[in-house]
Amino acid sequence: MDQRQIYLLGLKFYATGLWPFFGPDVAARIQLPGALQGLVVGLPFYLLPIPEAPYLFLALLSFSGLCFFAWYCSKRLPEFPQWIIWAWLLTAPWTLNWSTNIDNDSYALFGAFLFFIGFLESTPKLRGDILSLPLANFLMGFGFLWNFQFHMSYVILAPYLVYSLYRQVKAPTAPTLSNAAFMALGAFSSGLFIIPTFVKYGPLQGMGGSGNAIAFNGENLKDFFIVLARFLSLASCEIPRFLGANSIDRLSFLRDNWWIAPFALTAGILGILQALVLFFSGFRSQNPQKGWKAVRNLTFLTFLLIYGSFLFAIKTPAAHTYYIALPIAMLYGFYVFSPWVKHPWFLNTVKILLVCNILFHAGLALHNFPTKSLYKGRDIFARAIQEKNYHLLGERRPDTLY
Repeated sequence: MDQRQIYLLGLKFYATGLWPFFGPDVAARIQLPGALQGLVVGLPFYLLPIPEAPYLFLALLSFSGLCFFAWYCSKRLPEFPQWIIWAWLLTAPWTLNWSTNIDNDSYALFGAFLFFIGFLESTPKLRGDILSLPLANFLMGFGFLWNFQFHMSYVILAPYLVYSLYRQVKAPTAPTLSNAAFMALGAFSSGLFIIPTFVKYGPLQGMGGSGNAIAFNGENLKDFFIVLARFLSLASCEIPRFLGANSIDRLSFLRDNWWIAPFALTAGILGILQALVLFFSGFRSQNPQKGWKAVRNLTFLTFLLIYGSFLFAIKTPAAHTYYIALPIAMLYGFYVFSPWVKHPWFLNTVKILLVCNILFHAGLALHNFPTKSLYKGRDIFARAIQEKNYHLLGERRPDTLY
């Protein structure tokens, strides 16, 4: 499993003390450069040598990123009820499930929040005057090279960075050199962990063969609407994905946990309606929120960028591979539902959705605890940490660079 391989990266660093020059495996003989993945999993063991340590640190990272984004959205949309923004971001199926799971793209969300807030606040047409330009540029630079070390989806961030710099150069009053310096400082702060890799292996070999993950893939051309639906689902109450891998597994889960079924079905139906509203609202030209057209256009350009990127990717467009774009989908969702926030029916529907979603996930957690969680084999994890022998837990994949 990918999750165990990511866990092993950090456990190997803790057990051996070897510097993790490379991070997650993209495919055979392809790894991302940089030490951050190994460090964010391995360093927590020095503070708490228990199996839960990396999970606690990931939860802290995810929670802080979500809170920062919730604060930002609340400032940007002051008339939108803050309780909805905070409650939804912290309990949405994707953030609740994926941001608490030891996987490389789970860590990418933290960098994505920093990057996209920085991008929005550094781009004149999208700016909400919430952060200073120097801070916005710092966050964008930090987020870019943070994600560079966690997931190949970082490549879709490059056009945003270039566009922001271009718009800042075109703005007559922007201190371009100063802002570029802050962006470079942010990039250096997270990119510092890539330097040892390039020093030891050189710039070409130091890329870990990640360039081989880019190749024309015409098979993904047919997945236009699949990518669109999955992109919008990032901001919706997507229940089926987390119920099971297929219809048989999902029906079996609901049959075995019949008391959860009403909550799962209610949340699932409302989630489908959410996605449909998000799609059809893209054709709406009017919205009382300032900056609606700019955010709407940004959202669907983001989708086109994701779709286009998979035409040059060796993998199929699974939703988690563009989890990095969740901040844009979420912000767009808040803009879409803004005109309805004063209607009692809408507020009551939100309450029903939140309650059903939370109860469903409580039941899901109880079901998964003995079968799919860390606690299925915690003793092996604990022993591997205590003896500093990562081999007890498993072996890194063949042909890995670290």
